[in-house]
Amino acid sequence: MTLDAQVPDLTSLEPVATFCGNCDCGCPQLFVDPSASEDRRIVLTDDFGQCVQMSATQFADLVTEAKAGRLDAVTLA
Repeated sequence: MTLDAQVPDLTSLEPVATFCGNCDCGCPQLFVDPSASEDRRIVLTDDFGQCVQMSATQFADLVTEAKAGRLDAVTLA
């Protein structure tokens, strides 16, 4: 997983999901970057102009953990 200080050019990415979307604050978004190397193909942006890039396998692990409820405590922080 890579944390980048700068978000890649979003126009070349395939949008998957927007989290929130009820405002114009630059909501976090999930993208697929088909031209990126396999270990950086999934891109998660935040509303502060940064992003995290990870492999599809790493993202699948994150989804599995979330579905199992292991991330629920984070929402209560």
